[in-house]
Amino acid sequence: MTAIGALIGLSLSILLIIRKLSPTYSLIIGAIVGGLLGGLSLNETVTVMTEGVKEVTPAVLRILTAGVLSGILIQTGATTVISNAIINKMGEKRVFMALSLATMLLCTVGVFIDVAVITVAPVALSIGKRLNLSPSVLLIAMIGGGKCGNIISPNPNTIIAAGNFNADLSAVMFANILPAVIGLFFTVFVIVHLMPQSVKNKKTMMQTEDKEEERNLPSLRTSLIAPVVTIVLLALRPAAGINIDPLIALPVGGLCGAICMKQWKNILPSIEYGLQKMSVVAILLIGTGTIAGIIKNSSLKDWILTGLDHAHMSDALIAPISGALMSAATASTTAGATLASSSFAETILAIGISAIWGAAMINSGATVLDHLPHGSFFYATGGVCELNFKERLKLIPYESLIGIVLAAGTTILYIISN
Repeated sequence: MTAIGALIGLSLSILLIIRKLSPTYSLIIGAIVGGLLGGLSLNETVTVMTEGVKEVTPAVLRILTAGVLSGILIQTGATTVISNAIINKMGEKRVFMALSLATMLLCTVGVFIDVAVITVAPVALSIGKRLNLSPSVLLIAMIGGGKCGNIISPNPNTIIAAGNFNADLSAVMFANILPAVIGLFFTVFVIVHLMPQSVKNKKTMMQTEDKEEERNLPSLRTSLIAPVVTIVLLALRPAAGINIDPLIALPVGGLCGAICMKQWKNILPSIEYGLQKMSVVAILLIGTGTIAGIIKNSSLKDWILTGLDHAHMSDALIAPISGALMSAATASTTAGATLASSSFAETILAIGISAIWGAAMINSGATVLDHLPHGSFFYATGGVCELNFKERLKLIPYESLIGIVLAAGTTILYIISN
């Protein structure tokens, strides 16, 4: 199948997404057009699309079970307790580190990055109002922390990347810990200071209430039980050789947390909430799987490999660059990691890169351009801080720099370790 057909199909999907058509429908339409223009018959195109969906099915199941953990953390107020504790402990003088760290830890325990930002944002805006800080600089601190947490979390992007490489999920998470820490410090001590002073001190017009609505929130100790249990279960394989699949570890951690927080009456509503959130991602992945099947069966990946070869780049750059390109195409970390890992896993493994490092580099590479305006993350994060389109657009270069540092950190660490 020709690369031109796959490229046209992918370009059509991006165009339709930009035109506000459903991302899932956009990807399916692009896959059909790409297959037909690539020289396949209609039946062959459908077969290739179906094979692509089959490859992401295990990840879809794991993502749905991740909804149990995410839903319980959010609905019980555990995420709010954890983020408030971090910010209150570190104080207003270290507000950027507090915001970045809070968002990072929420993502690390399996909360979606946009949900993590939305969770921390009310506290951030309240502090910003007192310190006369712009919502733009507060948002970039939260996004930077979220990106760092995203590459070491049991979130869909990590689950899919690990699954497509047949790598251990916890090992892929651990491989990116150092790059995530570097990215956190880069966000706080470089990116925040790169922003113009006029932007950082622009008076916020947020009508944030100084006093949050009182809720019956759990204690910090019980709030931490769900993520701690989950992390311990996932860590058993590298630590003790006991393999507990995320399909089991994520919901077990969530249920343990709910019981310890004495929220057993809210278990079913919380699970339903989490599944509703994750079902959106699961449906998106079905569309992503169709276009991934087309790309995988085309010569597009050979074009990219040839381009890298002509540019005299190291083979190690294939993984992060493919992750970055696919995240740009889909404006999504999850979809970008899915497309890149399903399309390039065999090639990356064939050149001698291990499954763990291949998945880790694609995962960090997928954070480079996942924030572009044709994706939902751009609008969700801008909306929660009441930034208009132009204000939100100005943050893209800073977000991209953070993603580049994360991808470069993982790649350099791989090169050093080998």
